[in-house]
Amino acid sequence: MVPFFEPVSAMAAIQEHKPTDVLLVPTMIQILVDHPAAANYDLSSLKRMLYGGSSISEGVLKRTMERLPGLRLVQAYGQTEASPVITLLLPDEHHGDLLRSGGRAAPHSQVAILDPDGNETAVGGVGEICCKGAHVMQGYWNNPEQSAEALRGGWLHTGDLGYLDAAGFVYVVDRLKDMIITGGENVYSAEVENALSKHPAVASSAVIGVPDDKYGELVHAVVVLATDAKATAAELQAFCREQIAGYKVPRSFEFAQALPMSGAGKVLKRELRESHAAAQK
Repeated sequence: MVPFFEPVSAMAAIQEHKPTDVLLVPTMIQILVDHPAAANYDLSSLKRMLYGGSSISEGVLKRTMERLPGLRLVQAYGQTEASPVITLLLPDEHHGDLLRSGGRAAPHSQVAILDPDGNETAVGGVGEICCKGAHVMQGYWNNPEQSAEALRGGWLHTGDLGYLDAAGFVYVVDRLKDMIITGGENVYSAEVENALSKHPAVASSAVIGVPDDKYGELVHAVVVLATDAKATAAELQAFCREQIAGYKVPRSFEFAQALPMSGAGKVLKRELRESHAAAQK
């Protein structure tokens, strides 16, 4: 057991102990596959990787498959309140557009996309990802009001926005609280981050909404560049315009050495918003 994740120690442990199976969060995967010393370690013992905990970009997944060919990948989407798995993206489903998907309902889970009135959306319609089944919690300890809110209508409301395709695959687009509304248009940070991840100079990114008097919010990207890579804000804007609608393209950029992370490896967008606001004062 180690007290925290450190990429070189992790790669050295894999090389020495030769595990066949590993569980990682997307941030850990990105750090490992993009680490400048990755080629110096033998990671070929790995046969299967289960990942989850936060969204993963298409770019990181493709780099992982290139770095570790033959690795069987499984994505588990869920949350603690669902014990914790809601959907699974299986190894044979890691291809094409499905790389942006969180998979289909796990065998024990029923999934629906609900609008604010509790009605199911049409195929492709964005709403809140909800689930039901014997794996869902009974409620929050000593918090009946929060329990009733989370479990209203007999569904566990995840707080994530997403949509279902015709084959039942779930696509997570954003946290409900992180959605950006600019000029009356909804912008989902995961879509912008996925576009940025395809640029060869970008190691990772986080997209947030920042206040604006005219548009309400503007799309702002915090970018961590790959080792020894260079890119300008104008270059990244032009790259994004080739992949997503103009109103979704970040209007401003910030380049950072690293993104603030929780102990579970999730990007703390709250801290990014707070630091941006402090910098504007």
